[in-house]
Amino acid sequence: MTAQTKHHSNLKRLAPSPIELAMMLLSLLSVVVVLTLTFVKLDDETERLLFYIDTSICVIFLSHFGVQLLRARDKVFFLRHHWIDLVASIPAIETLRFARLFQILRVIRLLRMSRSLFKQLVRQRRQATVASLLVAMVTILTLSSVAILLVEAGAEGANIHTAEQAIWWAMVTISTVGYGDHYPVTSAGHFVGALVIICGVSFFGVISGYMASLFVMPDEEEMLEAKSDSLRQDIDAVLTRMEANQAALLKEVAELKQALSERSDQQK
Repeated sequence: MTAQTKHHSNLKRLAPSPIELAMMLLSLLSVVVVLTLTFVKLDDETERLLFYIDTSICVIFLSHFGVQLLRARDKVFFLRHHWIDLVASIPAIETLRFARLFQILRVIRLLRMSRSLFKQLVRQRRQATVASLLVAMVTILTLSSVAILLVEAGAEGANIHTAEQAIWWAMVTISTVGYGDHYPVTSAGHFVGALVIICGVSFFGVISGYMASLFVMPDEEEMLEAKSDSLRQDIDAVLTRMEANQAALLKEVAELKQALSERSDQQK
């Protein structure tokens, strides 16, 4: 098998990690935000809100790039093959943000070549949980803050008029804290708030389950380790018995050969 064939075979078995899938989904969201900022005529507060959201996504991208760079064994090789990710993560430059399309295409290429994506997600359940929580948090914050600003800004008696107020309301509502300093006054705003509350309850329910698993998993790992030790002892006992049986069998074969040799000598 040639080196090219081995490389192609390895690519087929390669599957993107849950974090890479999360970065792809966030890239899709950020591209939608950038397209909206570029081609849709919006009021100043909505534009500021989308700019804040995209900048926050850029911070996530830069953090992920920095962690990958620190973990890379060959940092020069990593920079040579992932420089486009760094360029796409630079905030405030709209032209460079479209470079995220290359990141999306790369992950899609891995998805097409991968035949074990589900196994990969099951094998890395903790990472998949963290990745899904990250995507869910950013998506819920983005959609809820934009929606509440669109339906509440300019309404009679409304108290949500700026990007900062919309983001604050979204965070408070998702966390189900409900300070009451900012709240919707329109029917559409109430509907958006109800959806955000439902998403927030579900979101923090998943977080609670994940945090509980962090305390439960060490016990399960200890059980698995104890089982593996017990299995190892059983295997050692079986091997010891097999060696004893083999030694006894060899001894019997030697005695039989000696008896046959003695009988042959007597016949002569």
